[in-house]
Amino acid sequence: MTDTTDLLVIGAGPGGYACAFRAADLGLSVTLVDARDRLGGVCLNEGCIPSKALLHAAEIIREAQHMADWGITFGKPKLDLDALRAKKDEIVGHLTGGLTGLAGRRKVTTLQGKATLTGPNSAEIEGTQIRFDKAVIAVGSAPVQLPGWPEDDRIWDSTSALELRDVPKTLAIVGGGIIGLEMATVYCALGAEVTVVELADQIAPGADPQAVAILRDAQEAEGITIHTGTQVTEVTTTKATVTLTCTGAFEGQIKAKAVIQSVGRRANGDKVGAEAAGLSVSDRGVIEADATGATDVPSIFAIGDVTGNPMLAHRATHQGHIAAEVIAGHRAALETTLIPSVAYTSPELAWVGLTEAQAKAEGRNVKATSFPWAASGRNLASGGRDGLTKLVYDPATNRLLGASIVGRNAGELLAEVTLAIEMGARLDDIGLTIHAHPTLSETIAFAAERALGTLTDL
Repeated sequence: MTDTTDLLVIGAGPGGYACAFRAADLGLSVTLVDARDRLGGVCLNEGCIPSKALLHAAEIIREAQHMADWGITFGKPKLDLDALRAKKDEIVGHLTGGLTGLAGRRKVTTLQGKATLTGPNSAEIEGTQIRFDKAVIAVGSAPVQLPGWPEDDRIWDSTSALELRDVPKTLAIVGGGIIGLEMATVYCALGAEVTVVELADQIAPGADPQAVAILRDAQEAEGITIHTGTQVTEVTTTKATVTLTCTGAFEGQIKAKAVIQSVGRRANGDKVGAEAAGLSVSDRGVIEADATGATDVPSIFAIGDVTGNPMLAHRATHQGHIAAEVIAGHRAALETTLIPSVAYTSPELAWVGLTEAQAKAEGRNVKATSFPWAASGRNLASGGRDGLTKLVYDPATNRLLGASIVGRNAGELLAEVTLAIEMGARLDDIGLTIHAHPTLSETIAFAAERALGTLTDL
């Protein structure tokens, strides 16, 4: 028996379901398939959403502790791991269930099972043959597993860490990128002694060093130990501990009750039978696609993590919309490099566009202006600590080129500057826009005013 569909979407993460729903809205018959028994992919089931639920819990614990400085003292938190885990799972279930309802209302056919391409217009799903006019590969990525490490239940990847099996007394995290830093934030607040090991010279590689320094100071003040410029050369296990032998800026051993591997993700392009459809896959599992999502095979598109970096859910969503529109006969393309990045740490770190260091490395003539959050009334009155809003601009035109923000809700503030860059805004446009007072968003206007020479708040 062979089923037919206008569009087969393989992978039901943020890119896949966005693509399927948009295509259905445009009149195509759509089949959406995923190996999981719930829609939502990594993001909803074992990534973005469960991590933010745990980060919210961590922030409440941290805020309660800091309120002692305000004359308000709470008792020591009593941690019910089962209840916390259940709440996390409840939120995930609510959102994934909502997706099932959205699919039903759009008459998108959903199938559970592993899909394997068998040709440029055919696939097999758990023994069922399906023919399609077009297909979109949206199978995402998986955590990188470091070679040579022993098999041990105490060595977790990011997925295992979010299961919240327990809170180890000591926890080592190998990798100081966004995921590693978020896990450090969670487990430190829950009571673990956390050590982060990062190979690069700074945590959050690629982010603005000045903003990163503020985040590092804040995390170390909370009790997190951070070793940058350090490589793990050997991992050994005993019944009592997992031991990491390190070289570089830190020379020595780290003993921990559990270890999280958080050294990036690898695209899943080699797990969908791509070669049978005539597609080539890189040694990192990446399937090349252009700005419309089109691959070298006219009937097949690819979106999201499977197309390489940056591996972010919001990029995948936009790619999904574009692929659906192109397949439906519309003109569309992803013609921007402005993909915002946010680390939901405490404080949050967010950036978009050029950093000052990147611009200078490219030989571009740029200037930077900033506003320290120590002078923000809203930040101080809300219990905020050190923070920074930094704007990078072209001194010849005053056009905004990039921004880095570190502080409470930095990820929310980033939307304004992303839109400003997209619209070609200048510092004058931002500085002359009246921002409500007292707000954290004022720090963006203040940074612009500082460069324009009109700032009166410093």
